[in-house]
Amino acid sequence: MNSVYTKILNLTLYNHLMKMTMKKIASLLSVAVLAGVITLGAYKLFIEVPASTTNNVQNQPSSIPVYTPTTYAAAANSGIDFTDAAERTVNGVVHVSNKQEYRQPRNMMEFLRGGGQRGGIVGAGSGVIISPDGFIITNNHVIDGASEIEVALNDNRKYTAQLIGTDEKADIALIKIDTGGDELPYIPFGDSDNAKVGEWVLAVGNPFNLTSTVTAGIISAKARDIDENDANYQSFIQTDAAINPGNSGGALVNTYGELLGINTAITSQTGSYVGYAFAVPSNNARKIVEDIMQYGSVQKGILGVRGTSVKSLRPQDVEELEISTTEGFYVGGVEYESGAEKAGIQNGDIIKRIDNIEINKFSDLSGYISSKRPDDVVQVYVLRDNKEITVPVTLSKSVTYDINRLGIQVKNASAKDLKKYKAKHGVVINNTLTPEMRRYNIEGLVISEIDDQKVSDIEDVKRIFKNKNPNEPVSIVFVDQNGERNRFIFEN
Repeated sequence: MNSVYTKILNLTLYNHLMKMTMKKIASLLSVAVLAGVITLGAYKLFIEVPASTTNNVQNQPSSIPVYTPTTYAAAANSGIDFTDAAERTVNGVVHVSNKQEYRQPRNMMEFLRGGGQRGGIVGAGSGVIISPDGFIITNNHVIDGASEIEVALNDNRKYTAQLIGTDEKADIALIKIDTGGDELPYIPFGDSDNAKVGEWVLAVGNPFNLTSTVTAGIISAKARDIDENDANYQSFIQTDAAINPGNSGGALVNTYGELLGINTAITSQTGSYVGYAFAVPSNNARKIVEDIMQYGSVQKGILGVRGTSVKSLRPQDVEELEISTTEGFYVGGVEYESGAEKAGIQNGDIIKRIDNIEINKFSDLSGYISSKRPDDVVQVYVLRDNKEITVPVTLSKSVTYDINRLGIQVKNASAKDLKKYKAKHGVVINNTLTPEMRRYNIEGLVISEIDDQKVSDIEDVKRIFKNKNPNEPVSIVFVDQNGERNRFIFEN
C-alpha cells in the first residue's frame, strides 16, 4: 500500500510542478517530502498492524494452524514449478453430481415426519479420470444413494455415468461414462508407497462445477488414521494442500502429474479447510478399482494379527515383556487359521517391516495389506527374542460381515470356535464397531440364532437382515464359554 501511495503522490507532484515556475520547485518539494513523511507515519501508527499481533490472536481453536506464508510462495522460492503438473492433470478431474428422484409422501404421517422430500441434486464432488475410455474414481459418499450420476468434464461436456462398484469402508467408488469412442485425458497412477513426507503435491478438484481448481502443499504424514477408535482402520495420506467441500473425490498428484491419492476428508471444527486434509493412497484405490473391474467386488487379504504399537505399551509392560525396541507393532493375538498363524507368527512378536514398508502402528500394517489380495505372499520381518527373523506369509481371504445396526462385525466360525463354545453352529463376533458395543467385551462369542432363525454362516446373516424391516427389534442368541444360550433383544 505504501508503494501505491508514493506512486500516486509522485505523479501528482510531477504534473503540478511542470506548471510551476522554477522558483517554486524547491519549496514545493520540501512540502511534498514533509507531507509524505507525515502521511507515512500516520499510516504506520494508525493503520498498519504490527506483524507480531497477527500471530497472537486469542481464543483460537487449537487445531487451527498459525499463519505462515503460502505454500505457493515457498515453492517458488525453492525452485519448484507446478505448472507442468497442473497442465497434465486439470483436464483429468471432473465434477460429479448426485441426483435423486423426487418422491411424494405416501401418507400424512410420513409428510409430518419429513419423509418423501428428496429430489434434485443432493450432493456433488469431484472425480478422477483414470482411463481414456471413461473410467472415473470418486468417493463413495459423493454418489451414495444416487438415482442418477452426472459428470461434467473440464471443457463443460456433460455425461450420465454408470455406477460400476464401490468400497464403502475405503470410501471409493468406480463409475464410467460413454463418450462414443472419444478418448479422454486421464491421470496415470503413481506409487503411493514411494511417496515421501515433505514431498510437494497438488490437490486438483472440480468443486461446485467451477472447472478444475488447483492448490499446492506437501505430504504431512502417511498411514494416518483419523479416528483410531471407530474400528474402521484407515490409512490416509495427510497433506496441507487446501481441500474444501466439493473437492471430495479429486486428485492428489505429485510434481510429475502422477496420481498419489484420492482426496477424501478434512478435519475441521468449522467444516472448512483449516490445514489438515486426507487422501486414500493411490495404491489402495488402484487395487480397489482393479478388483471391481476384474472380480465385481473387492478382494480383501488379511494378515491375521491383532495388537498395538510398541510405543503405546505401558512402561511396566515393556519391562515385563523385556522389549528392547521402541519401534514396531506388538502382536497381541493371532487369528485362527489365518496366514499369520500358518506361517508361524506368534504372540509377542514385534513386526518391524512388511516387504519394504516400515511398520510402527496398525494403520501402517492395514494400509499396506489393503493394497494386496488373498494368496499374495508378503515378507514379514519380526523381532523375536531380540533376534530379527523373516517370515513369508500368504495372505488369507477376509470373510466378514458388518451388522451396522448392532455395531458388530461377524465372521464364519471355525471348528475350533464351535468346540470352544460348545456350539453346533453359528458365526463369531469378530469385531465391535461402536464404542457402545465395545464396552460389553463380546468379541469372540458365537451367535447361533437371529430372530429365532438358525445361523450357520455369514450368508445366513446377510439373508436375515436383507429381508428385515429396519424398524423392527432384533433378537440375538449368544452362546457363552459354558455352552449356555443367552438371548438379547436390540431395539432401535
